Amino acid sequence: MQLKSKLTQSAVTIGSWITLGHTAIAEIMATAGFDWLVLDMEHSVLELNEVQSIIQVLDARQCPAIVRLTSNHPDQIKRVMDAGATGIMVPMIKSAADAKAAIDAVYYPPRGQRGVGLARAQGFGASFPAYQQWLEHNAVIVAMIEHIDAVNAIDSILSVPGIDAYIIGPYDLSGSMGRPGEINHPDVQTAITRILEAGQRAQKPGGIHVIEPDPEALQQRIESGFNFLGYSLDIRILDSICRNHLQLIRTKL
Repeated sequence: MQLKSKLTQSAVTIGSWITLGHTAIAEIMATAGFDWLVLDMEHSVLELNEVQSIIQVLDARQCPAIVRLTSNHPDQIKRVMDAGATGIMVPMIKSAADAKAAIDAVYYPPRGQRGVGLARAQGFGASFPAYQQWLEHNAVIVAMIEHIDAVNAIDSILSVPGIDAYIIGPYDLSGSMGRPGEINHPDVQTAITRILEAGQRAQKPGGIHVIEPDPEALQQRIESGFNFLGYSLDIRILDSICRNHLQLIRTKL
């Protein structure tokens, strides 16, 4: 089943983040069974040519590739979609207008305003009609809700046709509320609850990024009502396993 269909049915999906540019990392994570993987261009040094190489690996493993952008810019959206991304994760969506701009940049006219070019996604020019059809039925657009302005406009954002899911950025959200890093502060938690409730009203799948690799924390988020979950990221999984295993080994020496 395509990721977009899973989101439409509000199925629980679990993904993770890729920040390192080696294709073997992407292959390992895709083979592990994540429902989707985010290629993070916002908070890593991944370049577009690396992103395309990783997308190729994920395609071979039938794992949807979502690119987290550096900003809501149509030029970057066009290029990552042309590289073959399943969809985009757009930072700092603060209004319905922001959401509409992202959607316009993904879809061709008349639905959107994306420029037409021939690249990997279009079979290097050999399968543009097939890509047009795929795009209409399978492209995924995820809004990042990570500012108090977005919380105050959440119902209008999630009502924009074409937003397939949302994910909360708790650290940026806390910063926008004058409490950077205090994600457990009651005010921040209240804002997160407001987002979750709006998502349920709009029947939009949504989630939050569980940064540390902690299965119990992930389960708690699922039980609270989230169904589009980011589970850690490549560097935190690697660091956590190395540290925990070595600590355990050294206690037995």
